[in-house]
Amino acid sequence: MSMSFFAILLLSLVLSGCDIFDPESIRARNFLPPPTYQGSVERGEVNYKNNCARCHSVDMAGTAEGPPLMNKTYGSSHHADLSFYHAVKNGVKQHHWKYGDMPMLTGISPEEVSDIVAFVRFQQQLRGIK
Repeated sequence: MSMSFFAILLLSLVLSGCDIFDPESIRARNFLPPPTYQGSVERGEVNYKNNCARCHSVDMAGTAEGPPLMNKTYGSSHHADLSFYHAVKNGVKQHHWKYGDMPMLTGISPEEVSDIVAFVRFQQQLRGIK
């Protein structure tokens, strides 16, 4: 296809009001909190217990249903914070462990995930996991 085709396509998207370049639409599509949102360790602890502890355990050591988050595999040097948002929104295919696939989670907001990430990262820091 020619460059002019892509130029016309792009122009038609812009003129039709398509929101592919709108920051708020991009944020919502990617299940991210507002850029000014600051995750809270305290809220994260509550949200973690309500949404994650059943499979990953209260102390994040893992259960028969889910892997330990207190493992270098889930440290920020191996799994970026964005991977948590992706896991909640889309679920995760089994790849590091033999626990089976993680299902997507419903009823949780991007802000709550941000809080959970803050809590998990804080706990990892306390244990020297990077």
